[in-house]
Amino acid sequence: MNRNSKILIIGHNSLVGGALAARLKADGYKKILKIPTGDLMRQGAVERFFKDRRPEYVFFVDVRSGGIIANSTHPAEFIYDNLEAQINVIHAAFKAKVKKLLFVASSCSYPKMCRQPMKEEYLLGGLLEPTSEAYSVAKIAGIKMCQAYNKQYGTKFISVIPATPYGRHDDFDAKDSHVIPALIRKFNRAKVKGDPSVSIWGTGRPLREFIHADDLADALIFLMRVRRLPELINIGTGKEISIRDLAVYMKEITGFRGRLKFDISKPDGAYRKSLDTDRLKTLGWKARIGLRDGLRNICRDLSTSR
Repeated sequence: MNRNSKILIIGHNSLVGGALAARLKADGYKKILKIPTGDLMRQGAVERFFKDRRPEYVFFVDVRSGGIIANSTHPAEFIYDNLEAQINVIHAAFKAKVKKLLFVASSCSYPKMCRQPMKEEYLLGGLLEPTSEAYSVAKIAGIKMCQAYNKQYGTKFISVIPATPYGRHDDFDAKDSHVIPALIRKFNRAKVKGDPSVSIWGTGRPLREFIHADDLADALIFLMRVRRLPELINIGTGKEISIRDLAVYMKEITGFRGRLKFDISKPDGAYRKSLDTDRLKTLGWKARIGLRDGLRNICRDLSTSR
């Protein structure tokens, strides 16, 4: 991949897709292609795009994703939209003879009761977390589709499973957001309104691993440049934090002075999702942005943008 390569980002408006596009532009890549999300659901439109624009490298970042609420209330859309877009894009990439495709999956693709830290070979080793099952199945199908095309046609389609990304341009919608933007929204709102407490879903005990979107974008570009890769690679920081400790962090950073209330009537999701990143470390990449610094920067940027 060089500065004049035609590079297509699927999900350019997403948190990670936006960070990836910004990083590529900053690094001097001049031909960054985008396709409207609606067109991804139409096979003819996708195949015409690949035929006319001839992308050489494809980053399949995102189509539809979200937190526990979104996954629980819209499982049909999560499985349908993601599967349809994946089928259309991966097949079109094969037909157009793209040089390399990098498919971004999710840590919820691993079993709910997966051994920790989660190694790539643990995929399909058990039942999935019910609250995100539809999304997980779609992502697993994308991974397996890439592997099937590699096996049958000799394509270079690589899949990655990242820790949960977060960043400045995250989705802060109350119904769709992941845990970090949801907490930032709750604490800022409670601080402004003078609320005595903030309600947190679940017990607070589950452990999660997070990666800044800028670090994830850097890892994706790094892997796209590596010639020989295994078909599946985890991308993470190697550090995890409980939801309770994360909430304490957010309370401190936002300056909220009230109490934390954990609503145990709400689901926790998987208890622990820690990624084994030995394959990535062997290749020579590691994350640079610590969680505390990343959270402080996001909250500072949000406060100055108001």
